[in-house]
Amino acid sequence: MKIVFATNNAHKLDEIRQILGPQFEIVSLKDIGCHVDIPETGDTLEENARQKAQYVFIHYGLDCFADDTGLEVEALGGAPGVHSARYAEGTDHDSRANMAKLLREMEGRENRGARFRTVISLLCHDASNPSQPREYRFEGIVNGRIGTAPQGEGGFGYDPVFIPEDHNESFAQLGEAIKNTISHRARAVRKLAEHLRQGQR
Repeated sequence: MKIVFATNNAHKLDEIRQILGPQFEIVSLKDIGCHVDIPETGDTLEENARQKAQYVFIHYGLDCFADDTGLEVEALGGAPGVHSARYAEGTDHDSRANMAKLLREMEGRENRGARFRTVISLLCHDASNPSQPREYRFEGIVNGRIGTAPQGEGGFGYDPVFIPEDHNESFAQLGEAIKNTISHRARAVRKLAEHLRQGQR
């Protein structure tokens, strides 16, 4: 089954492909010739995910899914949340700058509880209403805590400072094999995969 994943993030693309397995052919924005930096102007993860999937559906006429992920820290009132990729001022997907700001904000705080949340929006053609796509939404959450310093060389984003519950190592230390079974994205993607498999029956 072939479906577009609205991203050009190589890390996310590899992660999704590993989780979904060979049953699905996942193609990126680059693969369909889309080189536009699709705006993410929503106030929530849900809005951003739908915005990206909708762009592909409207401009390319292809079934598509998109995700948005946020790190939500209890002591910071849920920040950085929807702004996770651009948390450090004047940056865009600068993981080191984002982690450095987060650790500064967390200095001296006893409550280090946090969670990663991924929302996936899947837009598919609806035979009963061809002009409007049918939307399906899937969410994955993993609880954990923020470490006091980056640990590990693997992963991406905030992985070196996020320690998932029931573990003493960061996502970056645990490695892809373990992360891809317990992560927020893995949990959301498993729900997506089950939905897609049911659609094939």
